[in-house]
Amino acid sequence: MSLLSSLLLLIVVARLFGRLFARYNQPELIGEILAGVLLGPAILGLIEPNKALAGVTELAVFLIILNAGLEMRFSDIVGAMKGRGLMLAAISFFIPFGGGVLVAVAFELDIMRMIFLGLCISITALPVAVKLMDSLGILHTPIAKFSLATAVVNDVAALFILGIVLNLPETLTLGDASAAVGIATLKLMAMGLVVLGLNQLLNWLEKRNINVQAFPESMIRVFGPEALFGIVVVFVLIFGTISEALGFHFVIGAFFGALFLDKKHFIASRYKDLQSTLGSITNGFLGPIFFAYLGLELQLISLSEWDFPLIVILVSIVTKLFAGWLGGLMVGMDHKESLGLGAVLNGRGVMELVVAGIAYQNGFIGPTMFSTLVFMGIVTTFLTPIFFKQVYRGKKLEEYRQESRK
Repeated sequence: MSLLSSLLLLIVVARLFGRLFARYNQPELIGEILAGVLLGPAILGLIEPNKALAGVTELAVFLIILNAGLEMRFSDIVGAMKGRGLMLAAISFFIPFGGGVLVAVAFELDIMRMIFLGLCISITALPVAVKLMDSLGILHTPIAKFSLATAVVNDVAALFILGIVLNLPETLTLGDASAAVGIATLKLMAMGLVVLGLNQLLNWLEKRNINVQAFPESMIRVFGPEALFGIVVVFVLIFGTISEALGFHFVIGAFFGALFLDKKHFIASRYKDLQSTLGSITNGFLGPIFFAYLGLELQLISLSEWDFPLIVILVSIVTKLFAGWLGGLMVGMDHKESLGLGAVLNGRGVMELVVAGIAYQNGFIGPTMFSTLVFMGIVTTFLTPIFFKQVYRGKKLEEYRQESRK
């Protein structure tokens, strides 16, 4: 099948499956992945994974990360790293990570698979958490406040660790690994300081009544509203190029670059236009193709021995629920609220699948581990709203909404 035919078939079936799942209050990405499983070698065999499709998915990953970065603010990260929010974020990251390490040790996995297993189990996807709580009407509640702060810190930590892992030497001796980790950490800190410094520069200019939005606004007047999307993409591409020059994956720099684009400074008056344009391209076209391609690469034969995938899924669910419950109690929530927090934190979705895809494409994990991680992402994301609704059954959810508004 030609590339164009494959893309058209993927996008049509993925969008249909995505909308079907959305109709029943489930994340669209689950339906999109299952569309790829159906069309791929696992079932019908109509489309085979190939380099051309993989190239399209790299563009999709870039825009997904760009979208995730634009949803976060520096103020969100700083706020999430203060006091009890940081304690909760640390607990919700390291307890699941430890669970992943224990599973890897039990199955005698090498250190790379151990790291990526722990990393993917630890992630809480910000977009999934936002969409879930918005659909439940609880974005104004303490659960939303702490889960969003946790998701921000978890996603940043995941990309930070990913950047370090991608710089580790192939022959992993203790001395070489320590040196690689130290150098990679310094590079990432330098990139972070550049972003932070630019943000401080914009604050400084703003205090002196210097209009930093003049350049993008003038470009929009000359070239039209679409120019804003082009300006943002070029700006983020620069950060991605710097990231690659430092030896990291392109998406690390793209994320930092998108994080820098605070709407308060750069694109305040046009932010909704940008989100609309980016959402149309990402959610309507490239995003479904990316998730459907993950489905194409899912090898069900790799899951023929069900003990490993089953244990990974159980550990990922139990450790996140426990971490959310324990962290919730430590920040002053009651038992029910803490369980609700743990349920929300179980949503992995986008970021976990991006990390798994990068690890697989770079040869850090094999088809069995990749298929397990994709399967785990599907199951945990699917179960997240079910768990939460079980915690707050019937009138209890409406009572919680009302109490949180007082």
